[in-house]
Formats: sequence, C-alpha cells, structure tokens
Amino acid sequence: MSLTALAASAVAQAHEPIYWANLGLKNYLFRIGSFELRWYSLAYLAGIMLGYWHLTRMIRAPGAPLAQRHADDLFFYCTLGIILGGRLGYATFYTGGDTGIPSLWTDWRALVSLWHGGMSFHGGLIGVLLALAWVSWRNKLDFLRVSDYIAVCVPFGMMFGRLANFVNGELWGRVVTNPNLPWAMVFPDAGPLPRHPSQLYEAGLEGLAMAVIMLTLFWKTRARFRPGMLVGVFTTGIAAARFTVEFFREPDAQLLEFAQRTHLSMGQWLTIPLFALGLALIARSLMRPALATGRPVPA
Repeated sequence: MSLTALAASAVAQAHEPIYWANLGLKNYLFRIGSFELRWYSLAYLAGIMLGYWHLTRMIRAPGAPLAQRHADDLFFYCTLGIILGGRLGYATFYTGGDTGIPSLWTDWRALVSLWHGGMSFHGGLIGVLLALAWVSWRNKLDFLRVSDYIAVCVPFGMMFGRLANFVNGELWGRVVTNPNLPWAMVFPDAGPLPRHPSQLYEAGLEGLAMAVIMLTLFWKTRARFRPGMLVGVFTTGIAAARFTVEFFREPDAQLLEFAQRTHLSMGQWLTIPLFALGLALIARSLMRPALATGRPVPA
C-alpha cells in the first residue's frame, strides 16, 4: 500500500475533515449572462476603499505629513501600483525559468488577462512603493512619513484578499500532519487528504492581527511622530507572518521543486530582505529624536 493510501486510511479512521465543497461557497456575488462579479475583485475594491477612508481620518489628526489632495492622488496611484505591480511581480517571480509555466513576459495578452488569476504580494508592494515615491517627490512630501501612514491602511486589503482566496477555494495549505485537527479541510482539486486552510491563517496574521497592531500604534501611541516606525513595524510584522504561514501553505505547483531543493518557498525567500529592512527602519526611528508635532505639509 502506498504512503498516500496509508495516510488517507489513517485520516478516515481518526477524524472526519471539513469538506470545502459542503460550505456552499461561490467565487462570485452574482452572475448576469457571462459576466460574474467575483469576490476577489470586491476584496481588492473593499481593501482600497476602506484604506482610503481610514487615511482621510488619519490626516485629520495632529502632525499629518499630507493633505486631502495628496490622499486623493495616493488613492489613484496606489491602486495602479497594486494592480500593475502585483501582476508584473507574478510574471517575474512565478512564471518562466524553471517554473514549468511559460513566462508571461513573452505574451502580452496573457499578461493583461488579470481575470485568469496570478498576483504577487511582493510585486504589489513594489508598485505601491513606486506610487508613494512619485506622489511624495511631486508634492515635496516626506516619503518615509507618508509610507508610515499608508502602512497603517494596508492590512485591510491583506485580510479581504486572503478571505477571497478562501472563498475561491484556492491557495490551500499543506496536508495536515495531525489527523485530528478540527479545522482541517479537503479542498476541490487538491486531492483527498485534508489540508490546512492557510488562507484563513494569512487573513488572521497578515490582515486582522497586523491591523490591530498598526491601528493601536497610530491611535494610542506617538509612533507616528517617529518617522519610519510604523512602516518598519508593518514590514517586519508582515514578513514574519508570511514566513510563518508559508510552512502551512502549499507551494505554488510550478515552484514545488524549488521549495524542496532550497527548503524554503519562494514567498519565504522574498520575505527575508523585507524582515531585515523592517528591523533597520525601526532601529533608525528609535535612534533619532521624535518629532514634536510633525512637519508641516507643503502648501
């Protein structure tokens, strides 16, 4: 008997897992003809809109480094950065080379087919940083302090995005080693063995937990008067959360051999420099004197 058959037999005798298909979830809100309004699209929209709403509240507090007109510019350019950066990052990090998937860079039609899926968190992060740099440079704003304010709003989108992944039944976790894990799930197209619902782990750590930490630091402490502190905590926290969850998340099929060869997934390798950068930003913010009331916004 194969190891897979033995594992399946042991699981069947130990504990009945949750079957994702029995949850009655659909990947769309409604359908009209061939058009579907998908939860994944709504997750992006909800994260961006909630982040924009919260940013407008933050800039009314004392010491804000930007005005409402700057927030409006950031809303537009960060949205572009998330979409374009996420897609181009996926094409760079997860296709071509030894992945077994043809590079999206060689087929522009496939590259712009966002509805087929394929977005990279690290690519989206780069896109947002470029958007922040552009708006800050054009308006003569303090890039680091603007990044602090944006970092507080990002976990909203992280949480909604991972919840949408769960509703879609995609990006499932690894096969569980404890057959009695009460929340182990069998996902469609993932084989008969129960797996970790790693999408929910990510929603909880990268989304909810980071949102609580960032909101508390902003509203209950004077962290916003230490340039780099908020974005440093966010970068370190996201990197640590992603590195941890990757131990429970199934590596992308095209990068499974890479993960086995290097003992870490592509996502984990990409978080290591982020973690180091976050610690450096925190150290920098603590080594410099705090701002009294924040620097004035240029007229």
